[in-house]
Amino acid sequence: MIPLSGQQVDRLAVIVWNWAGVFLPRLLAAIGILIAGILVAGWIARILRDVMLRAPHLNPALKPILISVARYAVVAITVIATLDQLGFQTSSLLAMLGAAGIAIGLALQGTLSNIAAGIMLLWLRPFQIGDFIEVSGQGGAVEEIGLFGCKLRTFDGMFLFLPNSSIWNAPLKNHTRNTGRLISIDVTLPPAADIARVRELLLETARKADGVLADPSPRVFVEALSAVGLVMSIALWSKPQEAGVVERGVIEAVKGRLEAADGDLFKPVQIARTVPADADPSRFLESRIPLPI
Repeated sequence: MIPLSGQQVDRLAVIVWNWAGVFLPRLLAAIGILIAGILVAGWIARILRDVMLRAPHLNPALKPILISVARYAVVAITVIATLDQLGFQTSSLLAMLGAAGIAIGLALQGTLSNIAAGIMLLWLRPFQIGDFIEVSGQGGAVEEIGLFGCKLRTFDGMFLFLPNSSIWNAPLKNHTRNTGRLISIDVTLPPAADIARVRELLLETARKADGVLADPSPRVFVEALSAVGLVMSIALWSKPQEAGVVERGVIEAVKGRLEAADGDLFKPVQIARTVPADADPSRFLESRIPLPI
């Protein structure tokens, strides 16, 4: 190793001193920016957490996601500002990060669409945990709502996983969100049956059945009349969670009540549950106020 002369040592000391005089202030400023940015990120996260605690309408699953996004956004801006303070060319770095982001976004297009759909589902809340939904030809009770997909349990106990994008991009029916559920039962009797008497018996049976809502009140009307038979339709409402039990109970009660009536004309030929079309007026609540013409 060649020893340095005194003149070379003095020159090196001057270079180091000049470099330190220029770089150390920038380094201290960069450290200050980094510390301040991290503190601000934590401060913003705490403020958002306090604000969201006072927002009960916001889905609990969405709150930590929004807090994390805000915190990491501040941290990312802080890192870029720190590198810029140290003299790095952040414009080229941002260009590289942008290109990498585009490539990653194209590669994970389906995954990102599921994340975006998951955020919208958590924000708009078309359904909640425990609701029975029907979407894309599938149906089940919601057990978990995630960023990538939702976990459902079908009526026969099977596990069902649906990607969020398939839920968000398709019409969805929520069977348990509203307070009432229409049950429609058709009772076929001999053609010569007394309509008024049959209506009285069916209304009496429907009103006494367990789980039938008093408002809207049960209704009985003639669905069809032909040489084959007289078809009387019972329209009643129950709570969504009790619809199946109420439906079976009403069918059993109607059979027993009609068979106990005097005369063979009241003996039911067939009792069947029907599902009115979506546009059937019998689906609407009687208390609905019509719009002015």
